[in-house]
Amino acid sequence: MLRSIALLAGLAIAAPASADVDYFDTPSGNINCSVGIERNSSDVICTIFERTPTLPRPGDCRSSGHTVSMANRGPVTIECDRPGTSYARPSGPGPQVLQYGERWDIGGILCVSSRKGLECRNESGHGFFLSRARQVVY
Repeated sequence: MLRSIALLAGLAIAAPASADVDYFDTPSGNINCSVGIERNSSDVICTIFERTPTLPRPGDCRSSGHTVSMANRGPVTIECDRPGTSYARPSGPGPQVLQYGERWDIGGILCVSSRKGLECRNESGHGFFLSRARQVVY
């Protein structure tokens, strides 16, 4: 319990006005997210490693993307896979884990981890759901 409080407290300090970067993984280690990359807004960028590709192919990409990003307002972006980047699943989650049933809510973005997958939504109503079996943007 103290670990989850510490995790959520650590994530809560990523204020929209600064470019404080923080990270969290899902308990399986299959999804890794970074938050606070952009200045002057809240954002989240998540990469899913093992998946049955169901995301639409972004733009002129040759393959479907493994990474989605979203600011606190506006639509979700599916990023093209980057050449030379390994999308092999890491051996396990990193030190900060958003446990099943926990939520991260800061700066107009809400992410909820569950055994079904990870869902994030912004204050404009846009969002994404990521799991091994299904990836959806809305």
